[in-house]
Amino acid sequence: MIEFKSPGAFALHLTKLAAAQPAVDEHVTKSMAEEVRATAAGMIGIYQDAVGPYPKWEELADSTEKEKQRLGYPLEAPLYRTGEMKKSIQASSDRNKAAVGSTDQKMVYHELGTLHIPPRPVFGPAAIHSAPRVRKIAARTVYAWLCGIGWRRPKKNLIG
Repeated sequence: MIEFKSPGAFALHLTKLAAAQPAVDEHVTKSMAEEVRATAAGMIGIYQDAVGPYPKWEELADSTEKEKQRLGYPLEAPLYRTGEMKKSIQASSDRNKAAVGSTDQKMVYHELGTLHIPPRPVFGPAAIHSAPRVRKIAARTVYAWLCGIGWRRPKKNLIG
């Protein structure tokens, strides 16, 4: 707990907070985007249950599994063959805006589904699964910033 010896000391603290706010915002945004990116990448190759408005992933078709086996790819690993799609998932941020997505065009087909491919959404479910960790990232960082302690790497035991 910070104690201020005078209103002027408190005003100086607030001035320092205001000066650091853009950097704090950017740090929080980047950290949260990276959390969602890591969650999305971790979903590739593992069947996913329904979450929020997103459906459970259907089992791969027998023909798909036979093709994967013939080519030497891992079986029972939806959306995973060579690992390229998983590696294509990226996060970018600028100030207080972030995006998480893939540079692999096939990801669109898997995300939304086609006539022959059932949807296996990744990004919406990743955001839902990441939400508790994202809230902790924001809370810890903002708490550390307001207290005037190391907000770039706040201790995990600061909040929850």
